[in-house]
Amino acid sequence: MKAIVYTEYGPPDVLQLKEVEKPNPKDKEILIRVCATSINFGDTLVRNFKKISPRKFHMPFLFWLFGKIYFGFRKPKRTILGSEFAGEIEAIGKEVKLFKEGDQVFGYCGPSMGAYAEYLCMPENGVVAGKPANMTYAEAAAVPYGAIMALNLLRKVNVQTGQRVLVNGASGGIGPALVQLAKSQFEAEVTGVCGAQRMEYVKSLGADKVIDYTKEDFTNCGETYDYIIDILGKSSFAQCKRVLNPNGRCLYVSFKIKQFIQMIWTSIIGSKKVICAVLNEKAEDLRFVKELIEKGKINAFIDRCYSLEQAAEAHRYVDGGHKKGHVVIVLEHNDHIRACP
Repeated sequence: MKAIVYTEYGPPDVLQLKEVEKPNPKDKEILIRVCATSINFGDTLVRNFKKISPRKFHMPFLFWLFGKIYFGFRKPKRTILGSEFAGEIEAIGKEVKLFKEGDQVFGYCGPSMGAYAEYLCMPENGVVAGKPANMTYAEAAAVPYGAIMALNLLRKVNVQTGQRVLVNGASGGIGPALVQLAKSQFEAEVTGVCGAQRMEYVKSLGADKVIDYTKEDFTNCGETYDYIIDILGKSSFAQCKRVLNPNGRCLYVSFKIKQFIQMIWTSIIGSKKVICAVLNEKAEDLRFVKELIEKGKINAFIDRCYSLEQAAEAHRYVDGGHKKGHVVIVLEHNDHIRACP
């Protein structure tokens, strides 16, 4: 089968199209013919992991160390990227009961990755579910991780109708799902923070207000919030505390030791709290995400689609910081299916 393989860390050019052995499903695994896979933050991070120092890494040192051990210090241990996918089940192991051949599915394979390929094996009890009927393969491949994370984050802080939620990093991987779910499912008043070129995109997600961080500091805008959700840990609690309502929460999706200590301290003293979110992805969450998608609560906004052969070009586009929506790789064997809007 064809796959995008990288054998050294580095820029997008390390991604090469190669022929590799097609996987065979084990007794409790399903073999998926991949129709589309997304390019997300994790893919670009791992591709260039050699240059990511503990200081540059978005989580505490131990997370960096475990990542290095898992992915490889000098060169990649896992040579095929891609953690989100949508496709069709081609074969199943003899003990599989949850799926059958021909099922259309989408899912998230996590740090094991491997979706930049024509075929992918997943355990039947992994984070995989039936593809939403109202989405193309490209759209379905773009939502699993971000939507699951967003759903669990909003559940964690128990957002209520009418509360004010600010999403700092509203145009990335998790941010768009947060904006949509906070507005459509939790009925909150949502403010998104992003760059100027993505403001229209964030507005289209349903945000009540959008702040251009290059021109305004949301901590000095005179507005207050019940929840500030910071995707990449860009804002300090000292700044956020000024614009949190009494009993407000500042939630960090990415955090360092400083924020972790602040979480412990604020759990003891003060009404305004810091929460450092470490969440697990579960199949039942993805099944619920599918229901939300089919009810129109979550949409996927595709910026660009690329072929498998264009994976390096797609990564260069994402690295450039210009994407407005999801960037997806659509595989050639899926040409007969309307993959991109």
